[in-house]
Amino acid sequence: MVVEELPDIGIGTYENTDPEVCAESVATALDCGYRHVDTAEGYENERAVGEGIRRSDVDREDVFLATKISPDNLSYDDVIDHAEASRERLGVTTLDLLYVHWPIRAYDRRETLSAFDDLYERGLIRNVGLSNFTPELLEAAIETLDAPLFAHQVECHPLLQQGRLRALAREHGHQLVAYTPMAKGNVTEVPELVDIAESHGATPAQVALAWLLSKDSVAAIPKSASADHIEENIGALDVDLTDADIERIDAIDREKRYVDFEEAPWNR
Repeated sequence: MVVEELPDIGIGTYENTDPEVCAESVATALDCGYRHVDTAEGYENERAVGEGIRRSDVDREDVFLATKISPDNLSYDDVIDHAEASRERLGVTTLDLLYVHWPIRAYDRRETLSAFDDLYERGLIRNVGLSNFTPELLEAAIETLDAPLFAHQVECHPLLQQGRLRALAREHGHQLVAYTPMAKGNVTEVPELVDIAESHGATPAQVALAWLLSKDSVAAIPKSASADHIEENIGALDVDLTDADIERIDAIDREKRYVDFEEAPWNR
């Protein structure tokens, strides 16, 4: 699949480790309109994701498939070997997008990114992605890569708005992909989102997603294994926020990061 921009909403698969549930949720998402599927070798569900794509009524070439290399596997040879293993598990010849999952542990800017450049040059991956980089690490990586950076995936939602990383996405011409876009379900407790949702006959989750999609160069990958929630999330595409709604969410000054640990790049 050759695209200039990611589909606005994709299906995330983190923690969706039951093979049948995972395959069925991916198939359900694709059959109700999703065209972007996100996984990672560390999620241990790539085989099930591949099965879900084959099980759906959507042709493989119409699905944008992304996976990630784990932080222990980022030496040059490991990147090559693990990308090949991901392709085999997913049952595809080419990965639409391959990410550096975290710039920690075995990550070495020059060695790791050289492997990604080579995978790109060989046509084994169509696009290069980074995930969980700080602004400083991101800019250094962009300077190092020969391949164009296609996407940077980070936690992003109304309580962690990532203004600087969104600005860098616009500046450098890549996509920002928002994971945990509903703040681990906590958007239901944000008064501004609840009020706006009521005014639109929508849910706070849909409002959080619609706010993300109102921003240039931003896509979102909410995870769900429930058919009802999968359909609810893609319904965010039909929520038309007003300028006042967007400004009200922009003005939220409370900040909470839900994916955090001592080794994370922003804690070093």
